Amino acid sequence: MLKRPWPGISSSKSLAICIIFLLTSAGVWAAPIIGVKPIVTGLANPVAITHAGDGSGRLFITRKGGKVIVYDGTKVLPEPFVDLSSLVSTVGEQGLLSVAFHPSYENNGFFFVNYTDTNGDTVIARYSVSSDLNVADQNSAFVILNITQPFRNHNGGQLQFGPDGYLYIGMGDGGSAGDTQNNAQNPGKLLGKLLRVDVDGEVPYAIPTSNPFVGNPEVLDEIWALGLRNPWRFSFDRQTGDLFIGDVGQRTWEEVNFQSANSPGGENYGWRLMEGTHCFNPATECNDGTLTLPIIEYDHSLGCSITGGYRYRGSRNRDLYGVYLYADYCTGRIWGAKEDGNGGWMITELLDTDFRITTFGEDESGEIYVADSRSGIIYQIVQKSKTMPWIPLLLLGD
Repeated sequence: MLKRPWPGISSSKSLAICIIFLLTSAGVWAAPIIGVKPIVTGLANPVAITHAGDGSGRLFITRKGGKVIVYDGTKVLPEPFVDLSSLVSTVGEQGLLSVAFHPSYENNGFFFVNYTDTNGDTVIARYSVSSDLNVADQNSAFVILNITQPFRNHNGGQLQFGPDGYLYIGMGDGGSAGDTQNNAQNPGKLLGKLLRVDVDGEVPYAIPTSNPFVGNPEVLDEIWALGLRNPWRFSFDRQTGDLFIGDVGQRTWEEVNFQSANSPGGENYGWRLMEGTHCFNPATECNDGTLTLPIIEYDHSLGCSITGGYRYRGSRNRDLYGVYLYADYCTGRIWGAKEDGNGGWMITELLDTDFRITTFGEDESGEIYVADSRSGIIYQIVQKSKTMPWIPLLLLGD
């Protein structure tokens, strides 16, 4: 997060000096004080929250064990929307990891799931809703992609449809530690990448002709971006189409990567050459100038595993508008990031909790939710007041 401005001074002292300097010379930005309101309790291992985009106002909550449940606005329905428990492995970071609804779900009833099967490998499959709109057709499974996982961690897991209508798939580097197989920088592997496929084209899917490496025999056509360690949660800004990727770090640094809506793709976010803005392997001279550096990073004095969130575009919390929310799983801290107008980002810690934050979610109206796997509670983010300063902490940017 902070570029140390003076050699020989600790990060904490540098932070304090920067805060004092910036408060006196750069002004203060008003930031909202947020709170949380519980809406669902008693859930085991909630890992993803989304909506169907069908006007129903329902939230669909993914549980790691294999079920997707429905919250109708007042209660959790007694029958799960889909139950894949018999298909899913749940060791370590494995499990049913997310669900994404087709942009035309209201018409075609298609939704997609990302899970690790009983062998521990990634499966991306399409299902259909049944005649009961709150229950899927369990027999409608159509597998569109299988990806072998060499280890039990760093499975990625996020599915999101982009504003272009294509399905984006976040894949971790395959696990272990340090990307021992160098998958993230291997253009012949789908691991450690962000993939982009057209589920409405050929069977099982088509490659969008605008994918950045189409025609390059050395790079798999599905790859949209590379150099990711474990992009556990990523999201698109529903207003601008910008993409935010929360990429879980290794020894020291957690990071948020950014891709503007007008990007043609092909970014290399650096792992395992770099962890955040710092050389990892090799230890020096790791960036030849072609890598895309994160917009935000923080070290492990503040946490140990980033959970990427959403840029707030709802209407209930006016002072949160345009703020990107993210958190740390280990410490429960929730931060807000806001562009400073000069190519950088301002960061403020918005809330310090004791939650184990596995995911954020967004409803149809742009309101944001957060899941605490420790208590099994889903909370809605709410605004309390507008008194906190935005402080530009010499963050990364152009």
